[in-house]
Amino acid sequence: MTTTPEPVGDPAGSAEPRPRMIIDCDPGHDDAVALVVAAHLADVRGVVTVAGNADIDRTTRNALVMRDLIGLDAPVHRGCVRPLLVEPSPAAFVHGESGLDGADLPEPTTPLDGTDGVEFIIETCRAEEGTWLVPVGPLTDIGLAFRLAPDLPGCIAGVSLMGGGSFGNRSPAAEFNIWADPEAAAVVFDAFDPSTPGAAAGELIMAGLDVTHRFQVTPERIAAMREVPGQLTGLLVGLFEFFTETYLARHDDGALRGAALHDPLAVLAITHPHLFTSHRRHVVIETRGEHTAGMTVIDERDLRERAEPNCSILTDVDADAAFALVLAAASACP
Repeated sequence: MTTTPEPVGDPAGSAEPRPRMIIDCDPGHDDAVALVVAAHLADVRGVVTVAGNADIDRTTRNALVMRDLIGLDAPVHRGCVRPLLVEPSPAAFVHGESGLDGADLPEPTTPLDGTDGVEFIIETCRAEEGTWLVPVGPLTDIGLAFRLAPDLPGCIAGVSLMGGGSFGNRSPAAEFNIWADPEAAAVVFDAFDPSTPGAAAGELIMAGLDVTHRFQVTPERIAAMREVPGQLTGLLVGLFEFFTETYLARHDDGALRGAALHDPLAVLAITHPHLFTSHRRHVVIETRGEHTAGMTVIDERDLRERAEPNCSILTDVDADAAFALVLAAASACP
C-alpha cells in the first residue's frame, strides 16, 4: 500500500491526517530535534533505537529521556546492538560520550517498552499499512526487518531517511549513517529498485549531506531558540552549542556557520514536502570498496541506459521555514 504525504499545516492549525511514522534513531543531538519535530507534526507510532552515534544503551537512554521531555505518547523499543557485519564505530567525537553531551539531562522516568525493536517494526507496519519508516541513524534495524519480513516493503508508505549524499563526512566518499552499516543500507535501497521482483511500491526519500548542510544551527537560530520559554528549549540551546562547537572545530574556518541539523529534515520531508527541492535518481550502496565503503553511488548520467530511479534525493530546503517549524515544535512541548 502506498500513500502520498500531504503537507501538514502550520503548527497553529495543522491539517489532518497527520502522517503515521516510526522513528528509528540513535540520539544524537539532531536525532533529539527530529523527535521533537515528529512529536508535534506527525502521528508517531513508536520509537526504535539503534547503535550508531553511541552504543545501544546510551542511545536508548537518550530516547527515553527525550520521550519524557517532549511528552510523547509512543512506545520506545531497543533495536540492534551492532551493525550487521562491520564493527561498531560510535561518534563520540561529534556527540560526546553520552551521545547528547552539552546539557544536564534528567534521568528517564518511563520504562523501556520492549527489547526487540525489529519485531516491533514488523508487527506495527503489518498491522497499520501505510506507516512511514523514518530512520535517522544507521539502517541496521530497517535492513534486518526487510530481511526477516520480505513483505514489509509492500506494507509501508515508504522510507524517509537521513543519510548519504554526493560527498562524505565519515570518509571522503561516505556519510556516517550509511558508512556505519553499509550492508543494511544496501538492503533498504535495493528494496526500492524497480528492477527487483517485488520492489517496494512506496517512496524512498534521502535527506543526505547535500541538503542537510544547508540547514545549520547558526548563531541567529540558537539565539531564536533561547528566546522560547521552557525547560526543553533551554536544554536544546545547550545541545546546539555543544554540537556547533564540535562541528566548527572539525571543519575549515568559514566552511560552516553552525552544526548541520541533519535529522529533522527526514521528518519534514514527509510533513512539509513543499519546503524541499528534490530529484529522482538511481542510488546503490557501495559495501566493499577500500576507500568508498558506505558511499551512496548516485547515477547522475544523462545516458538513456541508466537504471530506473529508486530514490528521491533532497537537494535544497527552505531553511528559515524549516527552522521556524523546529521552534514551533519546541515551544509546543510541555
